[in-house]
Amino acid sequence: METVSGNLVSALRIEPGITAIIGSGGKSTLLKTLGLELMRAGGRALLCTTTHMFPVAGVPWDGSSRRLDAAPWKPGASHVPGCTCEACAGMSRGSICQAGVLDPETGKLSSPAEPLDQLAQRFDYVLAEADGSKRLPLKAHAPWEPVVPAGTANVIWLVGASGLGKPINEAVHRPELFCERCGCELTDITTPERVAQVLNSEMQALGLSTARVMLNQVDTLADSTTADRFQVALSRPIIATSLK
Repeated sequence: METVSGNLVSALRIEPGITAIIGSGGKSTLLKTLGLELMRAGGRALLCTTTHMFPVAGVPWDGSSRRLDAAPWKPGASHVPGCTCEACAGMSRGSICQAGVLDPETGKLSSPAEPLDQLAQRFDYVLAEADGSKRLPLKAHAPWEPVVPAGTANVIWLVGASGLGKPINEAVHRPELFCERCGCELTDITTPERVAQVLNSEMQALGLSTARVMLNQVDTLADSTTADRFQVALSRPIIATSLK
């Protein structure tokens, strides 16, 4: 197990092109962290989603390069459907922005109007949040999830360690599906072994055996052996971290 606190791009072996971030326990934070690392290294990074997400705080979005967290967003305010800031025009190295269509009712961004494979021709890195988890640290995937774009170069599967050791019905998004895949009850505890069993089952079913697994929030673990137990049960190396 590799424990990292920085240089996640290297630890996760992020290659140019489309990166899909799936799972639970800090996807939006990882999205922004990777984007900033890539920008500081001189890359052009675009943040987006293939489903729905709240705008990433502090990252330019519209034609005026205003930041969506700079002032309260008002329902009904007009926005261009997508990112047209200077960074999106591909004019400068070392840039970051986000793209997507803003829903005036929810304040969330949906997938960009332009296909991601086309955006990948204008940006060095397209980082996409590719499923939802209702802000819970663990999840099981529904049949229509995750929404991984065609031609994706990297898949990062995030797991929130803060959900380990808690009742399944409190820590897991779609707990019924989770229980089906590891043969337990809703009130049972989310052990590292059960979480690993669900991940292995889904990786095989989804054809995502090459996904890189990151265990986030390891600073919340009372027992330092819990992360090791998860890696052993998963039977593959993981990256452990605590994103801030």
